[in-house]
Amino acid sequence: MSREEVTEKILVSKLRQGVKWTDVAAKVGLSKEWVTAACLGQMTLNAEQAAVIGELFSLSEQERKWLTVVPYKGSLPTCVPTDPLIYRFYELVNVYGTTIKELIHEEFGDGIMSAIDFTMELKREADPKGDRVRILMSGKFLPYKTY
Repeated sequence: MSREEVTEKILVSKLRQGVKWTDVAAKVGLSKEWVTAACLGQMTLNAEQAAVIGELFSLSEQERKWLTVVPYKGSLPTCVPTDPLIYRFYELVNVYGTTIKELIHEEFGDGIMSAIDFTMELKREADPKGDRVRILMSGKFLPYKTY
C-alpha cells in the first residue's frame, strides 16, 4: 500500500458515489481547496480529519494512516505539465512570473510569498461571454533576513 494507491482509491470512491469536493470539505469542516489537496496527497490530515475521509471513502485503518503521513509534495509527473489546464498555469507563470515578482518586491521588498502560510479560493464567475474562473491566492510575505 502507498499514498498514491490511497489517493487512487479516494478518486474511485468519489466517482462511484458522485460526491463533490465541496461536500467532502463540508464534512471535514475545512475549505474545498485544502481538503481536495489533502485527498490528492499534497497535505497532511490529522487523525480526526483522516477518520472523516476514511469513513466517507470506506478506507481501511492502514489507508487512513497514510492520510496522516507528511507527503512528498509536488504532484506533476513532468517538469513541463502536459495536461492542458495545468499547462495554462505553467504558461501564466512563464508570462507573468517576472511581473508578479517585480510587483511583490516593489510593494514588500526582497522576499517571497509563502506557499505554507497560504490560502486559496476558487470560484465560478458568471459572464455573458462565457463563465470565468476566479482564483484568489493569499500567501504570507516572508522577507529575506540579513545576518
